[in-house]
Amino acid sequence: MSSPRAYGTAFGGAHRASGALGAGIRAPVGRLGCVNSAETEPIRVAVSTAIFSIRSGPGGDSLMLPLVRRTREPFLDRWALPGGWLGAAEGLDSAASRTLEETTALTPSYLEQLYAFGDVDRSPTRVVSVVYWAMLRQDHVEEQRAAAAPAPNVEWFDVDGLPELAFDHNRIVDYAVWRLRNKVGYSRIAAGLLPDRFTLTELREVYELVLGRRLDPSNFRRLIETSEDLIPTEEFRTGKHRPARLYRYDAELSAA
Repeated sequence: MSSPRAYGTAFGGAHRASGALGAGIRAPVGRLGCVNSAETEPIRVAVSTAIFSIRSGPGGDSLMLPLVRRTREPFLDRWALPGGWLGAAEGLDSAASRTLEETTALTPSYLEQLYAFGDVDRSPTRVVSVVYWAMLRQDHVEEQRAAAAPAPNVEWFDVDGLPELAFDHNRIVDYAVWRLRNKVGYSRIAAGLLPDRFTLTELREVYELVLGRRLDPSNFRRLIETSEDLIPTEEFRTGKHRPARLYRYDAELSAA
């Protein structure tokens, strides 16, 4: 996994590009004063979303995200992040919600803007993609999929076992996973992958799936029990072992 410094260098140009776009771009002029037509093609803006969920597969639970199979060139039949074009009278947040629902039938309650990707050679035509990300509980995924018509050409993939994707979407997913794995250590972002009430074991398992490694149960419990975000309830989950207390996150605190 690349370091924060490496990712900061690799993706540092996106903010500068978006600033230039907002201020207007002057077309290059040749030595004879002729404008290069290739340089004056309109820059289109697309919106894509990386939406994460914990889902069960043949090998057990894993951190997964939905991808959409492309039905046209370029990259015909390649998998890609769900998304689409930004409408002329549409805000970025609205476009992210709309394109995600149209392609996957999923409607997360919260979307966060992740980054803008605008390398010149990322697409056959000049396209800047504004990427969002979101977390969605597995039970909400199933409820939303059951309530809507089946989304065509959509499959869920383990984040650590992706095929070669269209455009630069492998790079985008790598960055989104890197951000998620870093953010889970200092925020309560894992709440987006959990039911309203959960045991400490369930919470630890979500952390392990996000981080991709095992955590020491005793150390994890000591660390989590000192968190002000977590509130113990008077409810218990019974099973083969002794009853396990259920916890919830403080709804008044931000998940950021």
